Amino acid sequence: MEEKMMTAEQWKELDKQYIAGTYARFPIIAEKGEGAVLTDIDGKQYIDLGAGIGVTAFGYLDPEWKKAVLDQLDKIQHTSNLYYTQPCITLAKMLCERTGMSKVFFSNSGAEANECAIKAARKYAVQKKGAEYTTIITLKESFHGRTLTTLAATGQDHYHELYQPLTPGFASITPNAGTDELDALHEKTPVAAVMIECVQGEGGVLPLEPDFIRAVSAWCKKTDACLVVDEVQTGNGRTGKLYAYMNYGIEPDIVSTAKGLAGGLPLGATMLGEKVENVLGFGDHGSTFGGNPVCCAAALSILSRIDGELLDGVKRKSDFLRTAFRNAKGIESVSGMGLLLGLKTEKPAFEVLAACRDRGVLCLSAKDKVRLAPALNIPDELLARAADVIKAVCAE
Repeated sequence: MEEKMMTAEQWKELDKQYIAGTYARFPIIAEKGEGAVLTDIDGKQYIDLGAGIGVTAFGYLDPEWKKAVLDQLDKIQHTSNLYYTQPCITLAKMLCERTGMSKVFFSNSGAEANECAIKAARKYAVQKKGAEYTTIITLKESFHGRTLTTLAATGQDHYHELYQPLTPGFASITPNAGTDELDALHEKTPVAAVMIECVQGEGGVLPLEPDFIRAVSAWCKKTDACLVVDEVQTGNGRTGKLYAYMNYGIEPDIVSTAKGLAGGLPLGATMLGEKVENVLGFGDHGSTFGGNPVCCAAALSILSRIDGELLDGVKRKSDFLRTAFRNAKGIESVSGMGLLLGLKTEKPAFEVLAACRDRGVLCLSAKDKVRLAPALNIPDELLARAADVIKAVCAE
C-alpha cells in the first residue's frame, strides 16, 4: 500500500516491526504542527503542553527559526570540526556573553553535554589536586542521560539495574539535606565535582531549596571541587531565567544544556567557566556533528529572542498555571519553576494524560506527576483552554 494511503494503525504496525521497542508511545501519529498546536495524521488537533519534552521552545515551525534554518541550508549543512563555521563561533560568543562563562564545547544532546562536563571536571581535578580526585557527586532522584556514564551519574537505582557494570566514580547524596553527606563522602573518596539540576525534571519536577543550592556552591568553592549545573531541561528560558542557576546568585564552573537550545534540532552545549576554560586541549574531546552550522543557526534564532520580555512572559504564564491549579479539585500540589511544572493528581498520572489527550491536550509525565513544559511563547488563550481541560479531567 502506498504510504500516503496508510492508516494510523498501519503506521503503528510498521513502527512495531522496524523500530526498537524502547518507547511507550502515545497513540498519535504526529503529522504537522504550528505554534503550540500539533495535528495528527487523522487531522485531530492538540494543544501541546510537552513541546517535544521542552525542545520546541518557540513552538512548531516558528517563522524566524524556520528562516534561519533554511538560510543556512542554502549555504552549507555540515563541514565537521576540521573547519571554522560562522554560526558555531557566533553562538559560542553569545552563550559566553550572556552567561559569563568563558568557552563552549558543542555536541548533539544533553547526555553528550553532560559527558563533556564530567570529563572536564575530572581532568581539572586530577591535574590540579591529584590522580585520586575522580569522584563526581550527584543527587538522588537526579537524571543526567542514558549513556553508561550519565546513567551512572543519575541518582535513580532503577535506571542502573539492566546495565551493570556502569562507569565507576559516582556517588549520590540526598537533595536538600545540607552538606554533611558531602563532607562524609569527601573523607572517604576525594571529590572532583558536584553535579546538580536546580529542578529535578525526570525525578518528579522537584526544585532544590535555594539554601541547599547555595550551600553546595559554597562547599565546592571551599574544596575547589567543580560545581556542574545540568541545565539540559531547565535551560534556555524554561524557568523564567535564561538558565535556572541564575535564580540563585551562584556561579557554576561548568554548565550543560541542550533540549530547547536549537528549538527542535539536535544540539548540546557544555559551557566552561574561568576555572576550567583551558582544561580541554587539542585531542581531549570531539564530536563529528557538534556545532553543526544548521543547528547553530537555529540556536542563534532561539537564543537571541530569549530576552527580558519573553522571560517575564514565562513567569507570568507560570503564575497563571499555579493559580489555576491551586486548590483545584483532584490536584493535590503543584511543583516546579517557570514553564516546567509538575502536578500531583489524585488520579494516576497516566489516566490524566490519556483523558487529556482524548480532549485535545498533550501533557507529559514525570514519575507519579503530570508534567507541563509548553512552548515558551504559547498564547495565553491556548494555555487557558488547556488548563481548563486538565482541571476538568482531574475533577471527574
